[in-house]
Amino acid sequence: MKTGAISSHNTMPGKKRWSWLVIAVLGLVLLSMLVPLAFLLGLHNGFYSGANTGDAPSRKDAALDPQINEGGLSARADELLRNLGPTLPKDFGRSSVKEAENKTTGFAVPTQVSKSPPKKHNVGVGSSAEGTKTFQVIGENEKMCELKFGSYCLWRRQNKEKMEDFIVKKMKDQLYVARAYYPSIAKIPKLDQFSQEMKQHIQEFERILGESTSDKDLPPLVEKKLQKMEATINKAKSATVDCNNVDKKLRQLVDLTEDEADFHMKQSAFLYQLAVQTTPKSHHCLSMRLTVEFFKTSPVDADVSESLLNPELHHYVMFSNNVLASSVVINSTVMHAKASRKQVFHVLTDKQSFFSMKMWFFINTYKDATVQVLNIEDLDLLEGQKPSHLSMRQELRVSFLSTSESRTEYISVFSHLHYALPKIFPTLKKIVVLDDDIVVQRDLSALWNLDMNEKVIGAVHFCAVKFGAIKSYLGKENYDGDSCTWMSGLNIIDFVRWREHDVTAKYQSLVQQVTCVDYDLFCCEQSLTGTTIGATMLTFQGLLTALDDTWVLSGLGHNYGITNEAINNAAVLHFNGNMKPWLELGIPNYKAHWRKYLDLENRFLTDCNVNP
Repeated sequence: MKTGAISSHNTMPGKKRWSWLVIAVLGLVLLSMLVPLAFLLGLHNGFYSGANTGDAPSRKDAALDPQINEGGLSARADELLRNLGPTLPKDFGRSSVKEAENKTTGFAVPTQVSKSPPKKHNVGVGSSAEGTKTFQVIGENEKMCELKFGSYCLWRRQNKEKMEDFIVKKMKDQLYVARAYYPSIAKIPKLDQFSQEMKQHIQEFERILGESTSDKDLPPLVEKKLQKMEATINKAKSATVDCNNVDKKLRQLVDLTEDEADFHMKQSAFLYQLAVQTTPKSHHCLSMRLTVEFFKTSPVDADVSESLLNPELHHYVMFSNNVLASSVVINSTVMHAKASRKQVFHVLTDKQSFFSMKMWFFINTYKDATVQVLNIEDLDLLEGQKPSHLSMRQELRVSFLSTSESRTEYISVFSHLHYALPKIFPTLKKIVVLDDDIVVQRDLSALWNLDMNEKVIGAVHFCAVKFGAIKSYLGKENYDGDSCTWMSGLNIIDFVRWREHDVTAKYQSLVQQVTCVDYDLFCCEQSLTGTTIGATMLTFQGLLTALDDTWVLSGLGHNYGITNEAINNAAVLHFNGNMKPWLELGIPNYKAHWRKYLDLENRFLTDCNVNP
C-alpha cells in the first residue's frame, strides 16, 4: 500500500507538467493561425490600394477573373488576344514586370540598337522596327502596354483623340469623392453648415450629370461649379473625420477604375489585332470581282515557257495572297529596272486567291517583264507538310525589359514554303526572294553580280536582336548567342550552293529537333511559328553573307520615327509589322511611298472603292 501511495504521489507532478505543455502547444498553434489572419484583414481594411504610391495595386489582376466582369468578357478578351496577338511568357510577370512596376518615373526608349541587349526578354508575334535614331519619353503604363500589346500602343498614341466627355468624367470623379466624405462630415455637429453646403453641391452635380453625357450638353459656367466642388473636397480633407469609411469608398473607386481600364485596354487591343488581320471589305470585293471575271472570260496564258525556265534571266519569287500588295512589289521593281525584259516574277499563292491573281496579271502588264502565278496547293512541296497549313509570312516580336532599358524589336523570317523553292524551280541557279510588303526604289540587277563568297543566301543582318534573345526557340543546338539574326524581305539565294549543302534536309531535321526549352505560354500556343523561326536561324548558320544595310530599310509597318532622308536612301522599303500600307491602320506618313505604284483609276479598284 505504501508503495502504491508513493508511486501515485510521484506521478502527479509529471501529469501536471504534461497538461501545461499541451495547453502551451495548443496556444501557440492558435496564435500561429490568428496572427496571419489578423494581418491579412488589417491589410485589406486598413491600407490604401497603392495607386498613389506607385506600387502594384491590390487588385491589379482582378480583371483577369471572369467573375469580376459580367458574362466573363475579360476572360474572353484574354482568350482572343492569345489567339490573335502576342502573349507574354510566364516568367515575364514574375521578374521583368515587377522591375517595371517598382519604377514610377518616365524614361527614354531608343528605337535604335543598343550594343548590349538586356538579359530580360520576351518573345511574341509582331513585325520589324529599324531605322533612324529616335527617342520618345513614355511612362510606365505605356511601357508595359507596348511590351504586352506591341504596335497597338504605338498606334493608340499617334491616333489619340480629344475626349468628348472629359469634363463629365471629371465631374463624376469629384462627385464620387464628395460622396465618400459626406457621411463622415455629416456626423460632426460643428460642421452642420458645411455638410449642408456639401450636400447642395452633391445634389447639383447629380442633377447635371443626370442630364448630360458629353461636354457639349453641360450648362454654362460649369467650370466655376468644378472649382467650388474642388474647394469643398479640399475642405473636407482637412477636417478630422473617421478615415475608415472614406478609405473604403476611395479604394473601391480606384479598384473599379483599374479593373475597367484594364478590361477596355484588352478589348481595344483585341479589336486592333482583329482589324490588322482581317481582309478589308474593298479587298475582298476586288478578289471576288477578279475571280468572277476569270471564269467569264477564261483567259489563255501566253507561251512564255522559255522565259520561265531560262536560268540566265533575273528570277524573282514572292509568296502572297494579296493582289494589291503583289502588284505594288512587281510594279515598283519593274519601274526602276534598267532592263525589264530580263525580269521574271513567280507569284506563289493559295487556291483561294489563285484565280483573282491570274486575272489581275493577265489584264495588267509591267513593261516587258514576265509574271507567272502558281497555286502552291497544286505543287509537290515539303514532305509531311500540307499546303493548307503552310504560312505565307512569319513575323516575330522580341521585347526587352530591364531596369536600364526597355525596347521592342521586330523581325521577319522565312516560312516552311521557302524551303521547297529548289524543288519548285529545278532549272534555276539563282533567285531573289521578295516579301509582299515591300516597295522597291532602286534597280536590283546588282544583286545578280554580288559576290556571295560561296554562301547560300544573302540577307541584311539585324543585330538589334541576337540569337541569345530568341534562345527559347533555338532548342539545345549549338549556336553563338552574340550572332545577329537576319531579315527576310529581300534575299538572294544561290540554288547551286543550296543543293550542295542540302539546306532543305537540314531544315527539316531541325524542325523535328528544335523545341521551346522554356515552355512558355506563347511557345505552346504558337509552336509552328516558334519552330519555324528557330529552325530557320540555325539552318543558315555559316551559310549567310550579309548585305549592305542600305539595301533594305525595315520598320515602316511599326516605327513612326523614320525620317524622309533614310527612306529616300534605301533601295527597298519593308513595311513589316501590323500597320501595313494597304490597311486603314497603316502609318499615314509612309503610305504615299506605297500608293504611288497603284493605278487607282483601274476599273476594278474603282468599282470596289479600293483607296488605301
